[in-house]
Amino acid sequence: MSEQLVQKVQKQAEYYAKSDMRFVSDELLQKIQTYSPKEIDELSFGVISLDDKGIIKVFNTFESTMANVNKNEVIGKNFFIDVAPCTNNQIFYGSFKRGVEERKMDMIFPYTFTYKMKPTPVKIHLYRGPARPTNWVFVKWK
Repeated sequence: MSEQLVQKVQKQAEYYAKSDMRFVSDELLQKIQTYSPKEIDELSFGVISLDDKGIIKVFNTFESTMANVNKNEVIGKNFFIDVAPCTNNQIFYGSFKRGVEERKMDMIFPYTFTYKMKPTPVKIHLYRGPARPTNWVFVKWK
């Protein structure tokens, strides 16, 4: 995929993050770092926290159920290589890397998971507040 096309998709994803495609409230985005594991598990969409290298720090119960993976077995693994290799591409992983490099990200884009499941459309929200060192992947399962 050309770099120009990737940049165009990323710009569109930034636009979607400011539109009605947003499924995570601004309030939750500001407070999620203070949530307990139990509170994160009670959310009705997938929540994954990654360090800057893509290592999973948080993987909530909703995401575990929908993705059919044991959340305790994925903590500490690389999301893009070990858990969801179908995301290891210029659109998903490339957008994540860009956000890490820029120290901020707020992008929403439609995606299709294909690893260990039939093709499944989802909506992805990559988020990192400008002053926060935590990267979040929110997944809205259709």
